[in-house]
Amino acid sequence: MVISDSFYTPFTQRVAQEVLTTLKEHPDAWTRVDTILEFSQNQQTKYYALQILEQVIKTRWKVLPRNQCEGIKKYIVNLIIKVSSDAESLEREKIYLNKLNMILVQVLKREWPKNWETFIPDIVGASKTNESLCQNNMAILKLLSEEVFDFSSGQLTQTKAKHLKDSMCSEFSQIFTLCQFVMDSSQNAPLVGATLETLLRFLNWIPLGYIFETKLIETLITKFLNVPMFRNVTLKCLTEIAGVTVPNYDEMFIILFSETMQHLETMLPVSTNIKDAYATGSDQEQNFIQNLAMFLCTYLKEHGTLVEKKQLLDTLMKALHYIVLISSVEDVEIFKICLEYWNGLAADLYREHPSFPTFLGRTNNSIPPRRQFYSDVLTKVNPQISETRTLNVSETRIVEAMRTKFVRSMLAATRRNKKREGGGVQGVHEIVEEERPRWAKGLVLDEGCVIFSFEFNVYQKISEV
Repeated sequence: MVISDSFYTPFTQRVAQEVLTTLKEHPDAWTRVDTILEFSQNQQTKYYALQILEQVIKTRWKVLPRNQCEGIKKYIVNLIIKVSSDAESLEREKIYLNKLNMILVQVLKREWPKNWETFIPDIVGASKTNESLCQNNMAILKLLSEEVFDFSSGQLTQTKAKHLKDSMCSEFSQIFTLCQFVMDSSQNAPLVGATLETLLRFLNWIPLGYIFETKLIETLITKFLNVPMFRNVTLKCLTEIAGVTVPNYDEMFIILFSETMQHLETMLPVSTNIKDAYATGSDQEQNFIQNLAMFLCTYLKEHGTLVEKKQLLDTLMKALHYIVLISSVEDVEIFKICLEYWNGLAADLYREHPSFPTFLGRTNNSIPPRRQFYSDVLTKVNPQISETRTLNVSETRIVEAMRTKFVRSMLAATRRNKKREGGGVQGVHEIVEEERPRWAKGLVLDEGCVIFSFEFNVYQKISEV
C-alpha cells in the first residue's frame, strides 16, 4: 500500500497514521521503502519511510545478507545524487535530503572503510562534476565528521571510533584539496558557505599542518572575513584556530592576530558605538559581535603573552579596546564571554605579583610593567560594566551579602595564616585560590558585574592586609 497526498482530513490522516504505524512494526517493512519513496508525494510519508530504513540500518545491518546491504547502499547513494544534482531540488527537498544524508552516514559508520574503501575518493570525485552535488557532499562530510569526532561516545566502541578517526585523518588530504579548490575557484555562494561550515567542523581534529603550513589562514582572512555573508562562519573558524595551543607556530599565530585586526578596523572602526550597533543591528550583525567577542577573548587568553613578547602593543591595546566596548553590550551570553576573559586577566596579573600593594587606578613608579600596561584598560572596565549591568535591589542584597562574607572569610583566613606560619601575603594567594571556588559556585553568572567587581575588591583588600 502506498500512502499519498489523498490524506488531508483529520479522519484520513488518523487512518494513514495507523497504517504507517502497522507498516513500521512489520519486520519486512523496509523492503517497501523504495516503493513509498518513488510514488508518494507526501513529505511526511517519505520521512516516515526513511525512519523505517534508518531503524533497519541501526539494528539489523550486521544480520542482513551482504547483497541486501550492497543494494541498500547503492539505492541511497543514487537517490541522494538524483535529488542533489539540481540546485532547485536541492533547496526544495532540503529536509528530505538531510534525512537521506543522515542515513548514508549511518551506513558509513558500519561499512567504511572495510567494505567501502573508495568512499572518500568517490565523494571527492563526484563533487568536482556538479556544484549542487558538491554542496550536498560537503553536508555529508560535515555530518560524518560530527558523528565520528563529536558524537561517537556511547554510540561506537572505542576501537571502532579510533579506526574511523584514523581513516578520516589518513584520507583527509583529498578532502582538504577539495575544500581549497572550492574556496579558491567557486563563485557559488551557497557552496562556499557549505564548505566553510564543513571546514569549521574539521578544524578541531585535522593535523595541524593543514592549518599552519598551508594558505588556509590567509584565505580565510583576506578572502572571506570582509564578506558579510561569510564573516560569521569565518570568525568561528579563526576562533577554532586561535584556541590551538602549540609552541611551534608562533609566527603564524602573530600573522593570524595582526591581519585579523587589520581587517577588523576596516569592518568595524574603533570609534563605533558597539552597544548601539548591537541594539539596532540585524541577527547576522549581532552574531558577528558575539563571534568577534569569542575570537578576541579566545586569542588573547591563549596567546596574549605571545603578542606582548612580540611588542605588538598598539594592536593589543586596540583588541582590548574592542573587548571593553563589547562588554557594554546588553546581552547575557556576550557579557559572560567578556567577563570570563577580564576575570582571567585580573587573576593572572595578581598571581604574577601577589605581594604588590597597588592595583587598579593607583599610581606608583614601581608598578610592574605588565600591570601598568593593562591598568588603563582595566580601570575602564569595572565602572562601564557596573553602569550597564545594574541589578535589582533584591539581587544586589543577596550578592552584596555573599561578597561581604567572602571578603571577611578571606581576611580572617589571612590573619590566621600569618599567626600560624608567620607568612606574608604569598600565603594569602594560596588561600584565595583554595577558597574562591566554594563561594563562586553560589553566584549566578548573570550577576557577573558584581562577581567581577567583587573579585577585584578581594584582590585589593588582601593586598592591603
